[in-house]
Amino acid sequence: MKENPEQEDPLATEEATEEVKEPKPLTDAEKIENLQEEIKAQKDKNLHQLADMENLRKRLHKEKLEMNRFAVDNVLTEILMPLDNFENALGFTDNMSEETKNWAVGFEMILNQFKDMLTHYNVKSFSAVGEEFDPHRHEAVEVEETTEVPEGTITHELLKGYESGDRILRPARVKVAKPPLKAKKEEKKEEE
Repeated sequence: MKENPEQEDPLATEEATEEVKEPKPLTDAEKIENLQEEIKAQKDKNLHQLADMENLRKRLHKEKLEMNRFAVDNVLTEILMPLDNFENALGFTDNMSEETKNWAVGFEMILNQFKDMLTHYNVKSFSAVGEEFDPHRHEAVEVEETTEVPEGTITHELLKGYESGDRILRPARVKVAKPPLKAKKEEKKEEE
């Protein structure tokens, strides 16, 4: 069956009647402005990425330094106890024979090398006697009843404390003063 050529295809007529709307061509000035905006956006994006990379690099470097410092501090802390024992043993050289004293001189030289190594890593011992007890710097292992010094004052240092910069490597082990029980009772009676 042949179609009548006079009959028009309804779809074809609709397409023909619709005008094809093409985008309005941009002027050169608009094209340049659009390109400049794209360039600016890409520059901003690149700057942000560079800043993020720099911040990441700095953070990783800081973390690496902290990890190294932590590792060195741990090793130095492990050295402190044998060093103290070495120092205490050499404190008894007065009671030794001449031959042993000669050996002790060599051991004192070795001890000084250890102390120089600690100084190189900014490790210093600190004195606690006479100071007020500070739980961040001191470890109370004993309490002494006395009226000679105020309560909370350190009367004896049993083991030296060490610090490295602002960090405490090992708190000093100390004996802390407290008023005798009788003195406390008398103070309460006086207050009443």
